[in-house]
Parts: sequence; C-alpha cells; structure tokens
Amino acid sequence: MADALTSPERSGRSRGFERYRDAVDLPPAWNETLDTLLSHRSVRAYLPDAVPPGTVALLVAAAQSAATSSNLQPWSVIAVEEPGRKARLAELAGGQRQIVQAPLFLLWIVDHHRLARNGERLGAPADGLHFLESFLLGAVDTSLAAQNAVVALESLGLGSCYIGGIRNRPAEVAAELDLPPRSFALFGLTVGYPDPAASASVKPRLPQKAVFFREQYGARDDHMAIAAYDQRLRSFQREQGMVERNWSDQASQRVGGIDALAGRHLLRDVLARLGFRLD
Repeated sequence: MADALTSPERSGRSRGFERYRDAVDLPPAWNETLDTLLSHRSVRAYLPDAVPPGTVALLVAAAQSAATSSNLQPWSVIAVEEPGRKARLAELAGGQRQIVQAPLFLLWIVDHHRLARNGERLGAPADGLHFLESFLLGAVDTSLAAQNAVVALESLGLGSCYIGGIRNRPAEVAAELDLPPRSFALFGLTVGYPDPAASASVKPRLPQKAVFFREQYGARDDHMAIAAYDQRLRSFQREQGMVERNWSDQASQRVGGIDALAGRHLLRDVLARLGFRLD
C-alpha cells in the first residue's frame, strides 16, 4: 500500500525521527526553515574552500536580526581567517583542530565596551553595566545572534561548530584579539563547507518528555526517559564509529567538579580583570 503521507509530512516525520531516534508527534506543516533547524549537526571537518565573498556580511546581518534586549545590541563578532591567528586560538581553546581547518572562525564577543564609551561621550553614567544581570543580558543576546547566524549559514550549505573552549584561557584570547576593556569572547564558531568524507548524522537529543513541561515543572521521575536516551545515543555512537558512552555518565562527569571545567572555574576572577564587576 502506498504511503498516504504527503512529501512535507514525510519530511517532518523523517526529521523528527532523526532528532530523537524515536517516533515524535510533529505537526504536519513543514517548510525549508524547519528542515534546516531539525537537520542541525556540528561539523568538525571542512573542505579548504573559502566561504564566498559577502557571506560574512550576510551572517552578521542575520545575527543582527535576532532579538536584543532594549535594543542594546551588547555584542560584537570578529572574523578570523589568518592561519597563524587561527592556530594560536586553537591552542588556547584546547588544541581543537577544526579551528585550524575551517576557513573562517568567528569569535562572538559580549561587548560592554561600546555601551560604556557611549555613556562617556554623552557624559552619562553607565553604572548599570557593573551588575551580573547586564553580563547575563550580554551573554543571552550574543548567543541569540550567533544562533541566527548558524541557521543562516546552514541554509547556504555551510556547516559550523560552537567552540566553548575559547573560554579556557580568556585573558590570552582577549590579548590575541586585542579586545578592549569590558569585552569578553563568549565562544567561537568554526564555519566552512562540510567535508563529505567525514559526514556526520544528526545527533539524537533527550526525549521531549524529559525537557518539556506544561504550566509548572512539578515532580517527575525522568529516569526511564534518560535510560532510553542512553540506549539511543549509544546506537548513534556505534553507527558513527565513536566510543560508546551513556549520556547520563558523560553529563555526570562533565559537571562533577573543577577538573572538568578546564580552567573555567577561574572565570569570575578573569572577568574582573577584563573590566566586568558582576555586582
């Protein structure tokens, strides 16, 4: 019997199964934007081809189209293409080779410097920047902007990978990028055309029943949902030739203590030296 589902319905069903490795009740409506979002995967191997002219400007325009609190726009982005600088940043980020291999590396900056300078020009105080809320606002807005850029680049056939390791040695990164006071490299983003010889499948996520609530969080035992996810993730790892490891074990180790933070437990002190008070 022929499949009665329309092509968009088949696409939604297929993408939903890829994301969860299980049937998921997604609405029948489907479009290219949803296909791009649910197809997201981290790319860690790139072709040497440069990104086309004008691409960075387009990604910045997409980033600036994201929401920003009170229109403060408290972020900046630095495009790095020079091989020597990429190599130095890769070393500071823990030796991540995709930074060197990718033709483009974007550094996303929480930028309070611009707002502070604006206050100086107007002879107005900018004391509100000293509070933790302002730093969180900057981190949120920077992340929203970067994710808009990721969706845009993936729609163009490019791939990317977020690099949180750029926070391992933030003072050295700030020096390498010549950052002014009150600015901080929140994360990096490698960008380039994915190497088809090293293609990766969509990594399954936790089932919705583990992360989605209605009205209130409430009391819920998600042990069975996580146990099922452990098995699905191990199946994915087998398919990709990766070391098999439960998500529950990996997550527990990642938040287990100082050793897992790769030096980032000192971040508050470094931020203070970079001009963030975090009152």
